[in-house]
Amino acid sequence: MLWLATARRLTRRQFVDQFTTQPLALVILVTTTHCFSTNTLTSLDSYYANLVQACIRSKSLPQAKKIHQHLLKNTTRLKDTSFLLEKVAHLYITCNQVDLASRVFDEIPQPSVILWNLLIRAYAWNGPFERAIHLYYHLLQSGVKPTKYTYPFVLKACSGLQALEAGREIHEHAKALGLASDIYVCTALIDLYAKCGDLVEAQTVFHGMLYKDVVAWNAMIAGFSLHGLHDDTIQMLVQMQKAGTSPNASTIVAVLPTVAQANALSQGKAMHGFSLRRSLSGEVVLGTGLLDMYSKCQCIAYARRIFDAIDVKNEVCWSAMIGAYVICDSTREAMALFDEMVLRKEINPTPVTLGSILRACTKLTDLSRGRRVHCYAIKSGFDLNTMVGNTILSVYAKCGIIDDAVKFFDKMNSKDTVSYSAIISGCVQNGYAKEALLIFHHMQLSGIDPDLATMVGVLPACSHLAALQHGACGHAYSIVHGFGTDTSICNVLIDMYSKCGKINRGRQVFDRMVTRDIISWNAMIVGYGIHGLGMEAISQFHHMLAAGIKPDDVTFIGLLSACSHSGLVTEGKHWFSAMSEDFNITPRMEHYICMVDLLGRAGLLAEAHVFIQKMPFEADVRVWSALLAACRVHNNIELGEEASKKIQGKGLEGTGNLVLLSNIYSAVGRWDDAAYVRIKQKGQGLKKSPGCSWVEINGIIHGFVGGDQSHPQSAQIHEKLEELLVDMKRLGYCAENSFVLQDVEEEEKERILLYHSEKLAIAYAILSLRPGKPILVTKNLRVCGDCHAAIKVITLITKREIIVRDLSRFHHFKDGICNCADFW
Repeated sequence: MLWLATARRLTRRQFVDQFTTQPLALVILVTTTHCFSTNTLTSLDSYYANLVQACIRSKSLPQAKKIHQHLLKNTTRLKDTSFLLEKVAHLYITCNQVDLASRVFDEIPQPSVILWNLLIRAYAWNGPFERAIHLYYHLLQSGVKPTKYTYPFVLKACSGLQALEAGREIHEHAKALGLASDIYVCTALIDLYAKCGDLVEAQTVFHGMLYKDVVAWNAMIAGFSLHGLHDDTIQMLVQMQKAGTSPNASTIVAVLPTVAQANALSQGKAMHGFSLRRSLSGEVVLGTGLLDMYSKCQCIAYARRIFDAIDVKNEVCWSAMIGAYVICDSTREAMALFDEMVLRKEINPTPVTLGSILRACTKLTDLSRGRRVHCYAIKSGFDLNTMVGNTILSVYAKCGIIDDAVKFFDKMNSKDTVSYSAIISGCVQNGYAKEALLIFHHMQLSGIDPDLATMVGVLPACSHLAALQHGACGHAYSIVHGFGTDTSICNVLIDMYSKCGKINRGRQVFDRMVTRDIISWNAMIVGYGIHGLGMEAISQFHHMLAAGIKPDDVTFIGLLSACSHSGLVTEGKHWFSAMSEDFNITPRMEHYICMVDLLGRAGLLAEAHVFIQKMPFEADVRVWSALLAACRVHNNIELGEEASKKIQGKGLEGTGNLVLLSNIYSAVGRWDDAAYVRIKQKGQGLKKSPGCSWVEINGIIHGFVGGDQSHPQSAQIHEKLEELLVDMKRLGYCAENSFVLQDVEEEEKERILLYHSEKLAIAYAILSLRPGKPILVTKNLRVCGDCHAAIKVITLITKREIIVRDLSRFHHFKDGICNCADFW
């Protein structure tokens, strides 16, 4: 054979260099035929070792496996199996086959410290990090002495896990071996302590170093930057240059995030200029960092110029630019760039890219594009990525497709806190408050702890349902988990307590706040308003001004609404004028609605009509609806008909407005006109929302509709109402039959009024709660006049406070009096 003849004339090195490029089976045949004399080959072990070394250089995994297989078959012919297995393990590590390397490692009786270090490094870089730490302790138990190369690797694993206590212990081991001053060990320690939040210890290690190279400086700078300590980061950068160490690209990349967070654009530009002078800006990592900084400083044009200047763009660079457009609300540009990225076959979108473009779809409520991106995610397998799944949830929820959001949520394999927060917020925003609470309880049962964002999402569900017990539990949970002083949590707590009838508790939360923003003040003003405490709302507004907080348009909506619910017509007119004259805030449609409501409630219908006609822009359907509602209260048929025509003329006539007009006719006995409106309503396919009331008993929400007999305790509830009716009549109560808007006998009208939903809810609460305990009932519509009169009498009979939250405000009934003074 020509190959055998040629092989005999070669030295060992010549043989390996030439024959490792030939088919492996033939190479092994040559080596195992003992074709070399003892003068040219020292042993078969050496040939295998050189073959493996050649594969390490070429990273040839298929040949590596074949050599390994052949080794296992010929172990009896080898002198030093452990040495060769170490080489094979090294080869597998080089080919990124760490699990295979670990199996080989386990077969070696006494691995060298070099192999220990290689395997620890592989796990420290690629994970799982726990294996790296486990290997380190196994090394110690095996009696192998770690080297200065062992510690940087195992400390990196600790850093990845943020395993501070394990890192401290390993630090002590390094000290015991006299390696704590080694520059590589020290740099790894700085990185560990910084990422675990112990910047004091990181600085101690840093300042104790005899020599600091650029990597050590970068580790310390990155630590400060990671925790948003802008001033410390810049100060450390200055000290670095004073010490004679010149920043490199990694230094700038480390500093840029904190510059962006502090919105320090001038410093960011200085970093950019430094990079240009040092010819560093062409690097893709630095370029990506710069465009990210410019985008977060709202300089999207600069960010795009950086992007265009990068010669070779990777997936991270594309994702950063798309994300930059989303941050700067240039969502159309983000979508265009995403389309361009997809068309470039060589660049594949990453999960981060899809997350960014899905957030753009959320901002635009672009359901069609969101569905297409969802399909792309399924095809690419990224829909299984939790982050991508969470943003898909947000798209469906924001677009109001809550059924699809729930279906997708149920199918998600991996759910985290963000997943639950997204679906809970989506349910609340789309009116599914009860479902949001159920999902929240399921979250707790699944072992996932709600975070601050979850609580900010779920507490509004308690507000909507007036579920005080659930809200109070959420408040307690927030305090226990350290969220109690967060401004956003306090804001939703103020709103929750206000809407659960406990405005005083909301005030207590407000008074204890460490930091108050405009939302905090607005929440208190709105809270006072819906409880009919107009003067307290105005007083709160003055306190806000004294605290140096500038009111916004929402502040004046709350203030004008408070004046409306309290009948403060003069004050409301004053503040409406002041908002433009003194605070330079142009009134928008919502402010005009408040003013029409204010004048209408006060019976100033003609003035309200003139006010609408003098508006600087055309009144929308909501303004005319406010006037129509006032006409219903004051039985002004003529103006009510005009308001109804205006609404019809805008083509936005809804069931609520038709019901109001029908009720106006019914109230004055014009049954034929009322019937005509009802027929018209039915012909348009519109249905009246039934009056519904609910009450929370021992953490369970019980709902009722007028004449309801579906409740398990319906018989007892009706019996209790009959008892109350007898007692109420003794105290002078007489049913106000004018609030029954059907043409029926007077006796039947009394029965209809008796079984209104709020009365059913109150009767059930009386049966369920201990004597004297206040009752809170919530109604989806305005409380009727008869129920209002009846509840005042019921408070005298039961000697307890009853609070009713209707569509527009709270009614606090106590000792036969309502705080609204019959003005609502």
